[in-house]
Amino acid sequence: QVQLVESGGGLVQPGGSLRLACISTGSIFTTSAIDWFRQAPGKQREWVAQINRSGTTFYEEFVKGRFIISADIAKNTVYLQMNSLTPEDTAIYYCNTAPTKSRWGQGTQVTCSS
Repeated sequence: QVQLVESGGGLVQPGGSLRLACISTGSIFTTSAIDWFRQAPGKQREWVAQINRSGTTFYEEFVKGRFIISADIAKNTVYLQMNSLTPEDTAIYYCNTAPTKSRWGQGTQVTCSS
């Protein structure tokens, strides 16, 4: 089973951008796809976006047009480019394999605040 490590979070002002990375210890697409999730304080973890082996992408409605998920297979990495961030995007962001889940990683904290 691969291990995924998230990075790239930080503090950003409203309207700003961040690019998160999900790096796999093995091949990034050992399963069919990779998902990004997020968990805000006091809320349940929610799905954000997915990319599959074919490069097809899917997004939750609240990030459509602002976030872009992509993959660099040579680097065993999936990215989440986040633009036009708002305070509502503040959360810990996690990636995981799909449909079969791997162990959850530590995630990366994204804080959007002025």
